[in-house]
Amino acid sequence: MIKVAVNGFSVIGRRIADAVAAQPDMKLVGVSKVKADYKAARAIEKGYNLFSLDDKAAKSFADAGMKITGTVREMIPQADIVLDASPEDSGPENKKLYEEFGKKAVFQGGEEDSTAGLSFVAQCNFEKAQGRQYVRVVSCNSTALCRVLHSLDETFGVSKARVVIARRAADPDEVTKGPIDSVVLDPVSIPSHHGPDVNTVLPNFPVISMAIKVPTTHMHLHSLIVSVKDKSVSTQKVIEKFEKTPRLMFVTSKAGFKSTSHIIDMARDLGRPRNDVYESVVWKDSVKVIDDEVYFFMAVHQEAIVTPENIDAIRALMRTHERSESMAITDRTLGIRS
Repeated sequence: MIKVAVNGFSVIGRRIADAVAAQPDMKLVGVSKVKADYKAARAIEKGYNLFSLDDKAAKSFADAGMKITGTVREMIPQADIVLDASPEDSGPENKKLYEEFGKKAVFQGGEEDSTAGLSFVAQCNFEKAQGRQYVRVVSCNSTALCRVLHSLDETFGVSKARVVIARRAADPDEVTKGPIDSVVLDPVSIPSHHGPDVNTVLPNFPVISMAIKVPTTHMHLHSLIVSVKDKSVSTQKVIEKFEKTPRLMFVTSKAGFKSTSHIIDMARDLGRPRNDVYESVVWKDSVKVIDDEVYFFMAVHQEAIVTPENIDAIRALMRTHERSESMAITDRTLGIRS
């Protein structure tokens, strides 16, 4: 059994902790929290060993009547590998702790590529991650883009990709964030960080990205135009390729999927934990080839899509499984439809 610690237990941390607990070859040794809030209480209810950030935070848990197992410094030595789900930009400081104890670690997309030295998406570069000390799972938008662009590049050869991303304004529990009644250029300059981030995984063709922030919480929406080298490309060929692409779900407007809200509603109806959608969701009836360019819409559930990548990253670093075997186990335990 691979012993896994999750450092951070918020939007991503809660999901990857639950995913680790669901794996037949992994044991969750504990999760860490800074605040004694309802998320911490839920971790205790689930039977997870709860660790505080430090002694100061430990006092706040004691004051709240919450029993903790120890501090982060006591959690890390118990693990073979750490999933770092701490706040953005705290990775470099946390890495010093993992180095001190000689532990492997998986960082999230809020960190710089240089923090881990390799950016990771399972279907794209699992083999490059095998046996490494650290990897970085790229952001939600980059993960979704890597899945579809890698798939198209495999068969048709991508020469250039352009994407406009309508980004959710905040996660559902971020009640102090906006915008309200506004669309914000995010950023005004082009490209946004998403294209260069994709290129840390797929470096062989340019990805030009633009982003806006819209007043919604549940999903991002991508509009893609992908130029390919294969002049025989057709709409039907792209659809057939996407049907075989791991962690890609097709939906259609004729079936009632006319918005991102309908996708979240489907996840709710499927009984997914927290209404999570782990797949890149492509509208099948939006796929269109004009000349040598592929057009389509894609929805991305920002809270959930990197969950399976974290699980596969563990197996890659620990060298316990090959790519196809790891992805199959992960997909089965999370109920991924692809």
